[in-house]
Amino acid sequence: MDGTRQWPRGIEVFAGALPDFDPDVAPADPVRLFLSWLLEALADGVRDPHAMTLSTVDPAGDSDARVLLLEGPDASGRQFAGHGFSPNGGQLACHPRAALTLHRAEHDRQVRIRGAVTPGSAEDNAADFLARTPVARAECLLARQSQYLTDLADRDRALARSLALVGKEPSPVDSAWTLHTVAATEVEFWQADQSRVHSRLGYERSGDRWDRLRLWS
Repeated sequence: MDGTRQWPRGIEVFAGALPDFDPDVAPADPVRLFLSWLLEALADGVRDPHAMTLSTVDPAGDSDARVLLLEGPDASGRQFAGHGFSPNGGQLACHPRAALTLHRAEHDRQVRIRGAVTPGSAEDNAADFLARTPVARAECLLARQSQYLTDLADRDRALARSLALVGKEPSPVDSAWTLHTVAATEVEFWQADQSRVHSRLGYERSGDRWDRLRLWS
């Protein structure tokens, strides 16, 4: 165990060619920069460039986090979806604020977002649910996410029954499925540099405009 405390320091980081980032010419709106970085990741074949860590707080004040997928970035905020009976669904109902972190290892970039979370309308929630795959919808309709699983065969039987129902009637919508929008008040873009003098650019919401601020690395 003593040796394992040292070996992570020997792992090479920030290797290879890294993309350029000049905070001085970054756009005034963080949404534009966010989309630009996302498009660069897609063009370079970065795996799962829309994967992000959602951080929430439970009723006891303890933090929680999980990785999920970005549904859509636009002027209203960043969107993600989940079941209302899931742990983060309950946490957001109690404390409707969240932090999002996107890390793209191939580019050695991070984006951090904080803000209030609002649920979508019934229409938006239903449209998002129906856009999911049949298996994903069947799993949601079981409403058992994060519950203890003691019998894999029981899971498979329940999923098969739910999937059969979805096949017969593909329009049912789980009323607990929710499309969430994070209205960002703070956004930070971080670009690694092999010199370890990294570039950080923060955006802070001020009324109807954004203040753009350089940050120490």
